[in-house]
Amino acid sequence: MVVQSAVEEDITPWLNLASEVEYLFGPMVDDPKFLLALQKNISRGSAFCIRENDGLPGSRLMGGLLFSSSSAPVYKIGWLAVASRLRQQGVATALIKHVLSLVQRPAEVTVTTFGNDIADGLPARNLYIQHGFIPEEMVSNGPEGGSRQRFRLVLR
Repeated sequence: MVVQSAVEEDITPWLNLASEVEYLFGPMVDDPKFLLALQKNISRGSAFCIRENDGLPGSRLMGGLLFSSSSAPVYKIGWLAVASRLRQQGVATALIKHVLSLVQRPAEVTVTTFGNDIADGLPARNLYIQHGFIPEEMVSNGPEGGSRQRFRLVLR
């Protein structure tokens, strides 16, 4: 399981992955803003993915992550998803470990994820906590109406 920088050929598989999680994240596949954000992250080298069987660009994705270092030393995980059939197999952990290895310390890494009221979001919350992220303030609700909470990891 190798984390790769996403390339243009990965856009269609990325959108296929996004379609699996729209029930949690809200509409993305047909949202031009999401596509623009994905293209921007790909062009600046901040979109990371794991392709099935460590395949070539354009292969089906196991998971993907969008990462921002534009406000360093505060970094941001902007989007993380894993194919439903591959969850609990270390895909998200591999993506998180990869981006944390890119962070110049001292730093903070933030992510906004699902609140306690989103049952399907509990694995994401637990994942971040397992990696040392601390739950902080609640933020605005997501597009489906459920709550969101910011998490922060301080790296010294």
